[in-house]
Amino acid sequence: MKRAQNVLVTGGAGFIGSHLVEQLVTDGAVITVVDDFSSGCLENLSSVSGQIDLRELDIRQILWEHVLSEKQYDYIFHLAANAYVPPSLERPDWDYEINLGSTFRLLEALRGMRWSGKLIYASSAAVYGDPVVMPICEDNPTTPISPYGVAKLAAERYVAVYSQLYGLRAASLRLFSVYGPRQRKQVVYDLIGKIRRDPSKLFIYGDGTQVRDFNYVEDTVRAAIIVAERGTLRGEVYNVASGQECSIEELARTLCRVLGVRPQFVYSGAVRPGDTDRWIANIGRLKAIGYQASVSLEEGLRRVVHWYQDTVNAQETHVARFCS
Repeated sequence: MKRAQNVLVTGGAGFIGSHLVEQLVTDGAVITVVDDFSSGCLENLSSVSGQIDLRELDIRQILWEHVLSEKQYDYIFHLAANAYVPPSLERPDWDYEINLGSTFRLLEALRGMRWSGKLIYASSAAVYGDPVVMPICEDNPTTPISPYGVAKLAAERYVAVYSQLYGLRAASLRLFSVYGPRQRKQVVYDLIGKIRRDPSKLFIYGDGTQVRDFNYVEDTVRAAIIVAERGTLRGEVYNVASGQECSIEELARTLCRVLGVRPQFVYSGAVRPGDTDRWIANIGRLKAIGYQASVSLEEGLRRVVHWYQDTVNAQETHVARFCS
């Protein structure tokens, strides 16, 4: 990305957002981060503190016209959202407001000011629901099976229509299973925690045959920047993934190999409501504009384990000092 570009990142203190902010700072961009710290945290931005303009704001209550009038933003990366399926099952109204309502109000503000910059919206592979054809192409049917998937699909459709009707330069990213340091939920983090607590036995949800396309967070960030710089930005969508399938059992075995343990696997046999069995991405559209995943699963897991161990050790040291 060109130096001195003004960039707004919503959800910039979160897992993916903070890695994106770090890369943009490295690239020389001038960054404003909007986050309410409901899931993100200041610690995620510790490496760039003092180099960014950080605003603690709730995207459900933002007066976008005020925020957008303060600077002439060249790019907006809209990542602020509920990023997980389970909360949407329990509170679909809350998920709607964060994932769809807030995005619609941002689009309306951009339309009203006839903004000339570029918008990248973070959607999700959950829009596909339980796909029949593999690997999944962007033109495949979208039949979400959770409120989360419905809201993400509706938001990206709004992005497309605002691009086509009002000339907004925008695209949506259908993120598959992103993993990496700072992710404090989801399967990789959960498996590491379980192995740490009991290296002799590992409990796994499902039967281990569920398939995902795991993409390391730095590759995901690079994909977002490539789309911003090289995409046609006419409301199109891009699958963002590694293009490599991996079963949950294979993921667990690779992680155990990295950790040097050989636990007995115990399976629940059941999967969570709203989850699908298989997600394998076709990333041909993304490759056509220059993307290629560069971090292997094993290398990515090594980096996550290193971060996890450093984080847990630091927490335990802090607790020991506090209690002494």
